[in-house]
Amino acid sequence: MAAFRQVPVAPHRKARHFRLKDDLSVNLSNEELRERYRFGLHKGTVSRIVSDVLTSLCNKRDQFIKWPRNVDETRGDFYRLSGFPNVLGANRWDTQDEASFVNRKGVHSVNVQAVCDAKGKFTNINANWPGSSHDSHIFRTSQVCTYMEQNGGWANGVLLGDSGYPCRPFLMTPYQNPVLDHQKKYNRCHCSTRSVIERTFGRLKRRFHILHSEIRMIPSKACKIIMACAILHNICILLNEPDIEDDGLVIDNDGDLGDRFFGNQDGRGVRDHISSTFFNR
Repeated sequence: MAAFRQVPVAPHRKARHFRLKDDLSVNLSNEELRERYRFGLHKGTVSRIVSDVLTSLCNKRDQFIKWPRNVDETRGDFYRLSGFPNVLGANRWDTQDEASFVNRKGVHSVNVQAVCDAKGKFTNINANWPGSSHDSHIFRTSQVCTYMEQNGGWANGVLLGDSGYPCRPFLMTPYQNPVLDHQKKYNRCHCSTRSVIERTFGRLKRRFHILHSEIRMIPSKACKIIMACAILHNICILLNEPDIEDDGLVIDNDGDLGDRFFGNQDGRGVRDHISSTFFNR
């Protein structure tokens, strides 16, 4: 006679092994990070991540892009470049291609206006204007213009701009047709000193190749990308990161060679004072 008895048996469970999450900043090189996380993500996921990173960076704007606090040091740094006195910043507008803004040349673009110090660090930047806007209008409605109107002038310091800007008591531009020797010397020194902003845009574009050509994003995101790149550029300078070597990128100088400002210019007397006092030797 057979008898059956139920014997309880513990269920077999496969041993579970937990792997510690990689510390990406320690275990992986930059190249390994790029290779590991370059593929396998949905476009929507990538878009969300990019948007989150852009928002986070742009929220740090006031921390990393700010007006110089030590104006005496700033003026001294500029003077040591080429001997132009009392300079607080070099001003320039630049055009970035973008698919929804069209400038006067029929090219989709965003106008970027920036001021930098003598070390090539951005101290003010505005990347919210369509390419059809004239640089003088952008400057006239900017915070930096309001600040300089209230606090600038020869006694407190001036900005250097190209001939697309009006000559104001706080914004020095070159002479259109210099005749006298001291006017020519002024122009040479102005150009040499202001070239720091040209080089700064060149460094920015070499660091971030997305700025080399058309940014295929909606206008709001394109403007955020430009701002985020400027913030990262300043962080690189603060951390003494080496510059990317020159890759032959040609910087557009339309502001110097093209559109001239022909409106009211109330700073010509200040410009004449500077040229005759400091460059008449």
